[in-house]
Amino acid sequence: MFSAVSNLGAGGTQDVSLSDTSNGVLYGLFAVTGLVSGGINNILGPKITLCIGTLGYSLYVGSLWCFQTQGTRWFLIFAGGVLGISAALLWSAQGAIMMSYPLEKDKGKAFGIFWAIFQLGSFIGAVIALAINIRSGQLSAVSTSTYLAFIIIMFIGTASTMLIMPPQRIVRSDGTIVKVEAASSPRQEFHNFISVLKDWRMIALMPMFFASNYFYAYQGAVNAFYFDGPTRALNATLEGAGAIFGALIIGFLVLDGKRYRRRTRGFLGLAFVFVVTTVVWSCGLSWQVKFTRASVSPKLHYKDHRYNAKGTLYFFYYFGDASYQALAYWIMGAITNDPFTLARFAGFYKAVQSAGSAGSFGMDAVATPYLNEILASWIMMVVSFPLAGWVIYTIKDTSYTEEETVYVDDIKARAAEEGDTSSVLKEKEGNEVVEA
Repeated sequence: MFSAVSNLGAGGTQDVSLSDTSNGVLYGLFAVTGLVSGGINNILGPKITLCIGTLGYSLYVGSLWCFQTQGTRWFLIFAGGVLGISAALLWSAQGAIMMSYPLEKDKGKAFGIFWAIFQLGSFIGAVIALAINIRSGQLSAVSTSTYLAFIIIMFIGTASTMLIMPPQRIVRSDGTIVKVEAASSPRQEFHNFISVLKDWRMIALMPMFFASNYFYAYQGAVNAFYFDGPTRALNATLEGAGAIFGALIIGFLVLDGKRYRRRTRGFLGLAFVFVVTTVVWSCGLSWQVKFTRASVSPKLHYKDHRYNAKGTLYFFYYFGDASYQALAYWIMGAITNDPFTLARFAGFYKAVQSAGSAGSFGMDAVATPYLNEILASWIMMVVSFPLAGWVIYTIKDTSYTEEETVYVDDIKARAAEEGDTSSVLKEKEGNEVVEA
C-alpha cells in the first residue's frame, strides 16, 4: 500500500517538496537503521521483527490523510522518520526469509513470487485509488477515502505477520533444515556486522544497492508534474502490473532456468537486466528532453492520445526495476544459504539502497533539473553492472558443500536412538533446545 501511495506521485498530495522532505527523512533513517536491522532480526526472530516493521507504514499513510484534511506538515515528516526505522526491520526479515528458506535452485522463483505478491498489493491499491478518483472527478490530489482504504489493508497485513514460522522450524523439500539455532546474541551480531562491512563482495555490490531505488524520486516527481490525479493512479496501476511481470519472467525463466549452471544463469540475468535497462531508459530520456520543470502545460489525462506511450513507459520502468532488484537479491542468495548472514546482507542492502533514495529525494527537493536526475539514475545503474558481474564470476554452483547441512531425518534418527519421543524434531545447540 505504501508503494501504491508513492506511485501516485508526491504521496498523493499536491506538495512535491513536502513529500520529498518526508521521504528524505524516511530513507535517511532507513539507511542508518538498516545497518543494524539484520542483527535485530537475528535476535528477535522474523515474526516479531516483521510485526514491528509493519506498524510504521500505517502511521505514515495516516499522516498523509491528516495532511490532506488538517494541513499538518510536521506530522508527515515525523511519520516518515518512524517509517524509516520500522521499514528497515521489515525488509531485513523479509530478505532473510526470501533468500534462505528456498532451495538454491528456487531462489529466483522465490523472489518472483514475493515481488509479485508485493506488487499485487501495490496494484490493488492503485486500482482502488483509480476507481475512487475517477468517480470523484478531476482531482489534483488523491481523495481522503483512498488513504482510509490503504490503512485498513495495512492493518490486515500487520496481523498476518503472526503466521510467520522461524527458520529453525522450516524443513525444505529436500529434507534439509534452514537453521538449527533459534537466535543470535548482540555480541555475536556486532562482530558479524563488522565482517559484512569487510566483505569485498558487499563493497563491490554497493553501487548496485545504491542505484536500486534512486530513480523512484525522479519517476514519482515526473508523475506528479506531468499527469492529473486519475492518470497518476492509472500509472501506478501500470507500474504494479509491470513489476509483477518483470519479477516472474526473470525469476522463473532467467535466474532459475534449468538448462544452465548457477554462474551461467547469473550472467544471463545480468545480460537481461542490462538490455532492459538500456532500452527502457533510452526511451525515458527521449521523452525527458522534450520538457523541463519550467514547462507550463495542462496536466495530461489518460484519454489524451499522447498518453499511450507515456503509460507504456511507466509499465516498463517498473518491469526493469523488478528485474534489477531480482538480480541483486539473487546474487546475495547465491553467496550463502545461512539465514542470519542473509539477514545482515539484506539489512546492508537496504541501508545502502535507502542512502541512495535519501539522496535522490533530496536532489529532487531542491528542484534539480529532471534531465540531471534521469541521467544520474541511469549512469549509476550502468556503472553497477561490471561490478555485479565480478561478484557473479565468483559464485559457485552450490553452497551446500561448504556450509553445515542438517537433515531432518538425521535428527529424528538421533532422537530415536536417545529414546526421546517427546517431539518430532529436537536438536541441542549449546544450552538451547529447538523443536519443530
